[in-house]
Amino acid sequence: MKYIADLHTHSLYSRATSKQCDLNGFFNWAQIKGIHLLGTGDFTHPVWFEQLKSMLQPVEGGFFKLKEPPSSQSLDGITPSKTDSHFMLSTELSCIYKKKGQVRKIHCLLYVPDFDSVTKINSRLRKIGNIDYDGRPILGLDVKNLLEILLECSPEGFMVPAHIWTPWFSLFGSKSGFDRIEDCFEDLTEHIFALETGLSADPEMIRLISDLDRFSLISNSDCHSPWNLGREANLFDTGFDFSSLKKSLMNPGTGFNATIEFFPENGKYFSDGHRKCGISYSAEEIFIKGTICSACNKPLTLGVMRRVSELADRKEPVFSPEEPKSIHMIPLTEVLSEMLGVGSKSKKVQKEYSRVISLFGSEFNLLLNTPIEEIKKIHSERLGIAIDKIRQKKVFRSVGFDGIYGEIRIFNPEKK
Repeated sequence: MKYIADLHTHSLYSRATSKQCDLNGFFNWAQIKGIHLLGTGDFTHPVWFEQLKSMLQPVEGGFFKLKEPPSSQSLDGITPSKTDSHFMLSTELSCIYKKKGQVRKIHCLLYVPDFDSVTKINSRLRKIGNIDYDGRPILGLDVKNLLEILLECSPEGFMVPAHIWTPWFSLFGSKSGFDRIEDCFEDLTEHIFALETGLSADPEMIRLISDLDRFSLISNSDCHSPWNLGREANLFDTGFDFSSLKKSLMNPGTGFNATIEFFPENGKYFSDGHRKCGISYSAEEIFIKGTICSACNKPLTLGVMRRVSELADRKEPVFSPEEPKSIHMIPLTEVLSEMLGVGSKSKKVQKEYSRVISLFGSEFNLLLNTPIEEIKKIHSERLGIAIDKIRQKKVFRSVGFDGIYGEIRIFNPEKK
């Protein structure tokens, strides 16, 4: 079965998330986007876990579906095509601990196939720290020990290090990460077979590092509001069940077909910079300008591009024949915002977004599947040209830095 999966989300019980981050909200927006499988996020939070148990029913193979899908959509007047959207039990944990003389701050994703596994994991973690206060709790726990707990409580489950290049909280982050994955997981490294790229990196960057060739690279939205679902996602063509998904990640070329990527420059930690002073550097400048802010003489926040370059041992990326394709996309609301000349959250864009979804069935059906000439015929010449330019990666890019998103423009910003 061909399906689209976004496996990193957060519930309304995580900090800085929308109140619409509930199961009905996720389901509605999965229909609009055209997503078949969503991570539930936050299964360690007791209130959210109770909602998962009461509202979801297991289906054969370790996935779940809503017992009573909502009848109304999230946007007035929108009529997406029906997508049989399911859920997969997932959570993100923040491990802050000291190892080899340094404080480490690592975020990891856990995936399990059943409620019993969650109950066992939560019981173990509750003895270590407070998992009740936030959907993504912070634990003073070595991430290797977290992996041990997962394997003991759910032998079928698996862990994926999250957004592995984010400066502050990730496996390879410049502020608190490691240089080698073995330094983090030691003798349990063999149980890690996939890494999450994060919004500020893509496979083309990561395949500059030969030591990471053995890992599959997944991409997810890490969304804190349901309308951001699918800004990054994964395309599978395999059995629609937990075991088949896991096997396809462990064995490239067996059903993990592609990732849907942000343009990495759009990510808010792509380049070196200092938000307070408005200082940022292009990828070409980062090794020329140094690591100190020219305005205030304080250290810059070092971006993903620099960190990847520090660990790279190749000048060009190398892809195996089994490597999933990378498909770079811009969210449809951003496309319409540029075309209409108004903000992406404006009523004008929302109205046009609803119309476009009604015409094409879902956002991903338009962005990925619809022929350009058909887009031009059904909607407009300009939308067809815009989608064609995105598919060919012929876009204009300004870099994100120090927590500020970059900007990707389809049409020349210097021409009206």
